[in-house]
Amino acid sequence: MKPDFQSETALRAEAMNILVEHLGALNTERFINSILKDQFDYTEWQRNLWDDKTIKKIHQEATAFYKEKTS
Repeated sequence: MKPDFQSETALRAEAMNILVEHLGALNTERFINSILKDQFDYTEWQRNLWDDKTIKKIHQEATAFYKEKTS
């Protein structure tokens, strides 16, 4: 079950922890700076994220990722 964050501060802190854990501190900072510099539009990015993939292909990749992470 996903946690229910009661404040924006708690949500941001958890997001930063996850980014640092997976990317490291330097790459987390690079990622955040790239978003700020480019005025990243998350909604537009999401709309175009899967344009070149079928549902079947997304499912295959998700299944492979899951198997890799859980084995």
